[in-house]
Amino acid sequence: MGRRPGLAVGALIGALAAAVSVQAQQPAPGAPVVVNAPAEEPVPQPPSHPIPYTQLNKPVERAEPAAPAEPPKPTGPLPRARTNTAVLQALDKVTTETMRFEVPIGKAVRYKDLVFIVRACETAAPDELAPEAAAYVVVNSQPLPQPGRIAAPARQVFKGWMFASTPSENAVEHPVYDAWLVACKTTGPSPANR
Repeated sequence: MGRRPGLAVGALIGALAAAVSVQAQQPAPGAPVVVNAPAEEPVPQPPSHPIPYTQLNKPVERAEPAAPAEPPKPTGPLPRARTNTAVLQALDKVTTETMRFEVPIGKAVRYKDLVFIVRACETAAPDELAPEAAAYVVVNSQPLPQPGRIAAPARQVFKGWMFASTPSENAVEHPVYDAWLVACKTTGPSPANR
């Protein structure tokens, strides 16, 4: 089997070149050594105190994403809606005449010998089962003044809550008149909830 002369010559040239480069890198005897090697990175030093084994094997804690804040839930029942006008109905028992009229909050309205003043009128809140209207009413009996005579003093005949769904529950006790709440309604701007 014949050898290839090109391979042997190439290997011989490679070996000679390596020997020459090693000899070129070694300084001559007695010559100062100059090192042009790049600076090495510093080796990290161990901590001055040992790390406990329990801390080395501690699992990595990951921060949980914050849950979105929920709006606060109401702690009690929803407030009733306040209106600025009460609708009342009155009956004259002698003449059997009935009249429906509106009484604005805080204003006095006269029906014959009765004077009505409504302090509050409100309707059921959305979370209540039955629709309801309630009004706090003050009713005074005061006859109309006669010409040339001194007006009779007013006498309170009713003070309290009237309910539209049960008109006979809190009734006006008067020998000639009856009165009850029909509804609450808002006319114009609504009053602020008190």
